[in-house]
Amino acid sequence: MIGVANVKVLGILGAHRVDGVTAQLLQAVLKGAATSAETELVDLNDYKLRPDHDGQPNNDLDILEAKLLAADVWILAAPTYLGSLSGVMKNFCDCFRGRIARFNSIGEAVPDRFKNKHYVTITDCYAGGLENYLTGVTDATFKTLDKFLTMGGLIKLREIVVTKTWGMQTLTAAKQAECERVGARAAHKKERDDSTVKRYIQLFFMIAVMALLTMGIEAGIQQLIPLNNFWAYYGVFVVVFYVLLALILHFFTVVKHRRR
Repeated sequence: MIGVANVKVLGILGAHRVDGVTAQLLQAVLKGAATSAETELVDLNDYKLRPDHDGQPNNDLDILEAKLLAADVWILAAPTYLGSLSGVMKNFCDCFRGRIARFNSIGEAVPDRFKNKHYVTITDCYAGGLENYLTGVTDATFKTLDKFLTMGGLIKLREIVVTKTWGMQTLTAAKQAECERVGARAAHKKERDDSTVKRYIQLFFMIAVMALLTMGIEAGIQQLIPLNNFWAYYGVFVVVFYVLLALILHFFTVVKHRRR
């Protein structure tokens, strides 16, 4: 599908079925992107992937590398099998590991040619929505993809997940629409931004809300225990604020990836 050629979106399918739920999710995202960008879908099953060896040609990996370099946004889609990334996509990550970044003299990955490109990750699983939310069945898939892509300096845009896919033949209308919206937004992601300003704004509002909650809780405590001096008031404020902060940080540490 061809749209405006100034932005290119590349879809990478790492599933065994070309007509399964994972493929439908990827196609829906590309459909949304195609309204304003050039799109292409790559099925990893069409390539013979193997690690690079010194002096030996690796034509299929060369072809994929050229496509990845030409694209501004990567959409990677792979199902979650047995609580982890599908073998098809994992094999691609393993084989491409030596190309995603430049490695220095002590083996550290240094972002190079792919730095500041953007990406979206997609996965699905048989587990139900509540089970995935509570136990994070799909977390390992997202973590593996994030680790691989951030090695190259890519910037994450969004995650998409579908649960309870056993027996599912087609996407729901709501999920189809969500994928198309994600694709349309990804196609307009021209700026090379690591979202630092956005994070600072989010942090500001998080602290503001926490301070307001702390003051409200402290007002309730003061009805039971009079806080007659500055240090008592300050001490209670610090303790309550710290507890709220710990709870929020724990929540975002555990529920880090999209699970619904």
